[in-house]
Amino acid sequence: MTVAQEKQIRTPGEVAQRYARAFEEYLSESEQDRAATLEQVCVLREAIAQLPDLRAALADSRLDVSQTEKLVKSLGSALGFNDAMRRFVGFIARQRRLSGLDEILCAVLLLDSRQRGEVRVDVTTARPLEDGQRESLRTSLQQAGYANIAMTEHVDQALIGGMVVRVGSVLFDTSIAGRLARLQNAMKGAA
Repeated sequence: MTVAQEKQIRTPGEVAQRYARAFEEYLSESEQDRAATLEQVCVLREAIAQLPDLRAALADSRLDVSQTEKLVKSLGSALGFNDAMRRFVGFIARQRRLSGLDEILCAVLLLDSRQRGEVRVDVTTARPLEDGQRESLRTSLQQAGYANIAMTEHVDQALIGGMVVRVGSVLFDTSIAGRLARLQNAMKGAA
């Protein structure tokens, strides 16, 4: 199992889940902004996944309070955060938890999905899925007993081909990179 696949199988930790529950309570007070805010959570997660400089800045523990405030403000203006999202990310920054922001955002989305009865499915492919592939995957998941599916797609060219599908804590890895890693491990055991 590669490091990227190991990261995908982990569920958010208790700290991330506590922040997610607090944010959920805050959002339930203002229902009209809820959908827009959750969409911004997805946009921020995608930005973190796509921008190595942003990941490095969030993980940098040397940043002081004024630098983290600047980072959060520039992030909010660049991504067009609404008030709820700006406050949430600002609160996380003040608590010195920016290094865990992606995990917290993941916990927010998982909590929201559970409350709506959805099954969260993360799909990582080497190239973006085409409409036919997406529908075929959705049909296969429904036949496997997963009803109300919320699918999130990621592209990771390191997979070479195939896909990695995570449904809850279950990981299905049909990627070429995964197959090569399993073959390499098998050959090490045979030597």
